[in-house]
Amino acid sequence: MAVFPLSPTDSPALGQALAGQSEADLPLLGQSLEALTEWMVAQGQPSYRGQQLYQWLYQQGARSLQDVTVFPKAWRQTMASVDLGRSSLHHRVVASDGTVKYLLRLRDGQIIETVGIPSAKRLTVCVSSQVGCPMACDFCATGKGGFVRNLAIHEIVDQVLTVQEDFGQRVSHIVFMGMGEPLLNATHTVAAIRCLNRDVGIGQRAMTLSTVGVPGRIRALAAEQLQVTLAVSLHASNQIQRLQLIPSAGAYPLEALLDECREYVQLTGRRVTFEYILLAGLNDQPVNAAELAQHLRGFQSHVNLIPYNPIDEADYQRPSEASIRDFVAELESRRIAVTVRYSRGLEENAACGQLRASRRPA
Repeated sequence: MAVFPLSPTDSPALGQALAGQSEADLPLLGQSLEALTEWMVAQGQPSYRGQQLYQWLYQQGARSLQDVTVFPKAWRQTMASVDLGRSSLHHRVVASDGTVKYLLRLRDGQIIETVGIPSAKRLTVCVSSQVGCPMACDFCATGKGGFVRNLAIHEIVDQVLTVQEDFGQRVSHIVFMGMGEPLLNATHTVAAIRCLNRDVGIGQRAMTLSTVGVPGRIRALAAEQLQVTLAVSLHASNQIQRLQLIPSAGAYPLEALLDECREYVQLTGRRVTFEYILLAGLNDQPVNAAELAQHLRGFQSHVNLIPYNPIDEADYQRPSEASIRDFVAELESRRIAVTVRYSRGLEENAACGQLRASRRPA
């Protein structure tokens, strides 16, 4: 049984938007082969049409039933108003490193951002899980813009299909590191992960879910027995520092968060990645590295260090390369696995912590 049962009441705004709709009236994107087959039969079509719809929706990127040319033309015309659940492109910008940032307009007019990150052997999508974010982390552009609502399953899956279509190649990796806190939209995030795995064909081990931490939700996620990588955003080596950067740390102290992470490792057998944004003169000193190492002693974990990506709304500075090297050396001397992750798309505000619900004209 799923720990996060699928219900629109998990998001009051989404629940209001879907009020009065039956499951059959919901967007088709995000539904299983079985559900799509049942829907086609309910529309008076033979059951094999369900397989065709499934193929066109998830593999060929149909945006409306008019696109599904194997269906009878007359029937397609009568079903023109059916919502498949695809967004529209509001704006697209390409960084010099090939990273592409998309502003996508949802059916209710809200704008979200998603990012396509190509490399020699993979195509990664940085996916948003909410419109805005309620966590209000002091260094993050998304949090500065406030929170509007959770994203539905189809709105999450659509981001991956949009990037896949635009690049003309299959997406290989997904990171839930875009706008929003995924575990505050756990119902739809987990359902979207299962859909992307089952229907789009992306392995769960190629997915990473990033969270700043919500009490009890990491434990609940462990019970789902997913194969995704859990990335926990620490960004501080002690509670006082963390409270300065992350307001929710007052209700969820560092030690409580780490205890739940240890429980996650025990329940899943999977290590936890800890993300740590380096802010010059604040949390980038060797003493901070020593504190962090002390917290992670005996932990099945890996640390991702992220040099700060500047935003207009905050005065933090990116650390020097020497400070980064010293921090890494201190962690390695204490046998902590560590990687420095330089974000892509920096000059186009598409890097980690820079996403915001802009309404730049298309």
